[in-house]
Amino acid sequence: MNRDKNNGKKQVDNQDRNQGSGQEKKNSLVKSFGYAFDGIRTGIRKERNMKIHCVAVIAVTAAGTFLGLTATEWCICLLLFGLIISLELVNTAVEAVVDLVTEEKKPLAKIAKDTAAGAVLFSAVMSVIIGCIIFLPHLAELFSRLF
Repeated sequence: MNRDKNNGKKQVDNQDRNQGSGQEKKNSLVKSFGYAFDGIRTGIRKERNMKIHCVAVIAVTAAGTFLGLTATEWCICLLLFGLIISLELVNTAVEAVVDLVTEEKKPLAKIAKDTAAGAVLFSAVMSVIIGCIIFLPHLAELFSRLF
């Protein structure tokens, strides 16, 4: 990253990405994946809600394994896991960028943070509803066998 002398903002230096041999491009791809995994690790380590979502993923996976979900039900669960974790990562990125840009309370900063958080909340609520649609019949069947 270079500092632009005119406005002091950071700019990404893309010279390495645009030039070089196939090996350098391969290394660039490896670096890109490394940065992505660093972002995921940072989100899990530093964000409380991300930890909650990860615990939910583990709990749903355990319950689904125990109840014997169908392949279609697993696909739906996996899609929802990806949606919620991805939205949480984007929400974290939005909050970080807003905090980077301004330390004072501004209406537009509040809108950016609140709508990003709202997207996560809305998707999480829809995921819970879909989870109930998937899991309640399995639980009803289990209880009918037990009693």
